[in-house]
Amino acid sequence: MEKLIHPVQERDEALRLPVLQLELDYELMTLHDAIVKEDTSAIAQSKLLLLELRKEWLELQNHEKQIRK
Repeated sequence: MEKLIHPVQERDEALRLPVLQLELDYELMTLHDAIVKEDTSAIAQSKLLLLELRKEWLELQNHEKQIRK
């Protein structure tokens, strides 16, 4: 059963990375806009989301490295 699940997870992760990159780029633009407007609430919200996206990005990167070994 695990042999069937593993390739599906790898494919899902490979598809998630480009989408995650787009989400990171968009949120960085959102943060920039909030900084320009000096909207402290939007800045804080954007930073929190960026931290979550960064964490997911690093987890996917680490998992991908482990698979390649």
